[in-house]
Amino acid sequence: MSRERFLFLTGRLARPRLDRVLAGLREPAFDWAVQDMGVKVAALMTEAIIERRLQRPVEADRVIVPGRCRGDLERLSGLFGVPFVRGPDELADLPSFLGFGAAPPDLSRYDIRIFAEIVEAPQLSVADILARARQLRAGGADVIDLGGLPDTPFPHLEEAVRALAADGMTVSVDSADPGELERGARAGAKYVLSLTEETLGLAADTGAIPVLVPAQAGDLDSLLRAVDRAEALGLEFLADPILDPIHFGFTQSLLRYAELRRLRPGVEILMGTGNLTELTDADSVGVTAVLLGVCSELGIRNVLSVQVSPHTRRTLAEHDAARRLMFAAREDHSLPRGYGRALLCLHDRKPFPATPEDIAAMAEAVRDANFRIETAEDGIHVYNRDGHHVGTSALAMFPKLNVEADGAHAFYLGTELMKAETALRLGKRYSQDEPLDWGAGAEREAEDLTRLAEAGHTLRAKEGR
Repeated sequence: MSRERFLFLTGRLARPRLDRVLAGLREPAFDWAVQDMGVKVAALMTEAIIERRLQRPVEADRVIVPGRCRGDLERLSGLFGVPFVRGPDELADLPSFLGFGAAPPDLSRYDIRIFAEIVEAPQLSVADILARARQLRAGGADVIDLGGLPDTPFPHLEEAVRALAADGMTVSVDSADPGELERGARAGAKYVLSLTEETLGLAADTGAIPVLVPAQAGDLDSLLRAVDRAEALGLEFLADPILDPIHFGFTQSLLRYAELRRLRPGVEILMGTGNLTELTDADSVGVTAVLLGVCSELGIRNVLSVQVSPHTRRTLAEHDAARRLMFAAREDHSLPRGYGRALLCLHDRKPFPATPEDIAAMAEAVRDANFRIETAEDGIHVYNRDGHHVGTSALAMFPKLNVEADGAHAFYLGTELMKAETALRLGKRYSQDEPLDWGAGAEREAEDLTRLAEAGHTLRAKEGR
């Protein structure tokens, strides 16, 4: 059987590093060749440049372009009759991309349903509830939970339930008032939170799916009785032993979830995570990851999330990322490690894609005045034809760059150097002209991979002069 042939397209500056990476592969199952496309920076390679400069016929079974190359690869594949593939952004990640490491994980699957609560629903108009619910749905929520507030009337509850249902959403109503639960259920809510062994009859009367909780805090026996009664009535239900905050019964509450699973192995369980994420002064992403790991181990397939405190503003996205990661790891019989960077919001496992020696070699080859910025273990590297500077402070490096008279360039370098310093201090990946990747911790704008970004203020200022 003939070996597959790969053709790697690159730029002049990246060529030596690419050659070293490919030469270092151990027993590749393919033959390879590299073509310098006549651009200094590989990321500036465009679809038009490839179309003009790549000779036909292509003597390869697959063409791999740099990760930051912008162009319609499907169109190029049709023109040349060979599949074009976009590689990783960083050459350090190329071995994994080529199969010399874990294959890219499939994070499309999950088995945990997320209930996202609108805590102050009684205080919002129906239009505001609908707008908030749409945001939650876009963030990963499967069920929109309308929370009730003590001693706060909710006269528009039925209207809100119907509006959400008409928009295609699954709705739950969460209240300590059985009357509100009944009203919500009769208006079309699929779930009601929460019922006990004493109030279980409400579900039988309305057809809503109840979330069963202990009659008294920590009373697992009363929850088990409610479960048995619901099963006797033929009701579909979820059971929630209630997760308590740290120092107020947290460890015992975790044990109740495990005990419920042991005693009732087939029961559907729900865990509300807000008592940990909201009531612990710690970044919610780590708390969420651990809790959904518990859910994954115990087969808990429903979670109730809230994001009220400013420090939990991204907890829904974190829950969505965590359920996908945990599902993939469990299916692989693996540790939840190596499944992407969505939950690595502050620190990356491989923050520095280039060594100081790699960067020094690249700097030695530069013959123009454009500044390149990279980070490595020893600090921030800034280089062009006039020099190569290494440091750990953006402010300390700035006087060495001689851009005091170029306001636009100075502004650009200032922002990039501070971004690089932030990445260096936290141990995050830094890529010049790219935003830092905060994973699930921050929204990231969708990127158009078919076209180059518009010119920034520095280039526009130069063109204006």
